[in-house]
Amino acid sequence: MPGMLFAHILFLMMRLQRTIRKEVFFHGIGLHTGRYATVKLKPAPRDTGIVFFRIDRDAIIRAGLNAVTDTAFATTLGYDGVKIKTVEHLLAAAAGLGIDNLFIDIDGPEVPVLDGSSTELVGILLEAGIAKQAKKISCLKITAPVAYEDAHCRVVALPYNGRRLSYFMSFNHKVLGNQDFTIDLNETNFAAQIAPARTFGFLKDLERLRANGLAMGGSLDNAVVLDDDRVLNASGLRFSDEFVRHKILDAVGDLSLVGMPIEGHIVMEKSGHSANVHFLKKLLTSTECYQVVTEVDQYSRQVLNYT
Repeated sequence: MPGMLFAHILFLMMRLQRTIRKEVFFHGIGLHTGRYATVKLKPAPRDTGIVFFRIDRDAIIRAGLNAVTDTAFATTLGYDGVKIKTVEHLLAAAAGLGIDNLFIDIDGPEVPVLDGSSTELVGILLEAGIAKQAKKISCLKITAPVAYEDAHCRVVALPYNGRRLSYFMSFNHKVLGNQDFTIDLNETNFAAQIAPARTFGFLKDLERLRANGLAMGGSLDNAVVLDDDRVLNASGLRFSDEFVRHKILDAVGDLSLVGMPIEGHIVMEKSGHSANVHFLKKLLTSTECYQVVTEVDQYSRQVLNYT
């Protein structure tokens, strides 16, 4: 087991940047705006990162912390007054598959929700194929603990030889209750254990959300909906703990806004989009708690020889 773990770390540190091999597209309605949009995913050169083009507004928005304009019930990116809402599921699919560089053309204000998870998006990206590029990735390696905390939640990053995410949630609800999940993130685990988990919400909140211009496109086809004591979807849940897995899915998308994989153990307690973004900002200002690594250091070479 230690040998496999270290081998995965070295793979992460040494692997080349990636994009997709060919253009693919998808379309559908936005969860919150209810607006229809078509999205085209296109290969991008190395060192590009993830870049959105609002082709209906002739605007470019680079995915990054500085572009976050709103975190109420979804992560919204914007630049110069132009916005793209609910980017987290698509960002999670790209990050979960290790796709570093991508052009995303979209003709509307919100990424289509599809089935409320990232599983269709993973399939679309795999259909496009993954292409290696002639430059190594960098990763942000946690070297000392760093934490963000507010009145409602807490996010902590700890040194760890790998990419581990833990989430702890607690709801005063018969179905949700207390759930926790921990995963050592890689492409296979993400696609099988995290990507299929759908967004969820409460029927009692729907009227209030719609009065505020949210959840306009929400339905039983693209979200798990709960009343006071049960799941309303006829198909039931995909996992008994689908809710906490979706929280991790959202976090994978939000954390990708730092611009590179994070090597460490990130522990999240009741966090959402706002806390995830505040945590990343706290992390980047805590320069004594991380280092950016590209090449394999001498210690890692020793481990490689050992394994």
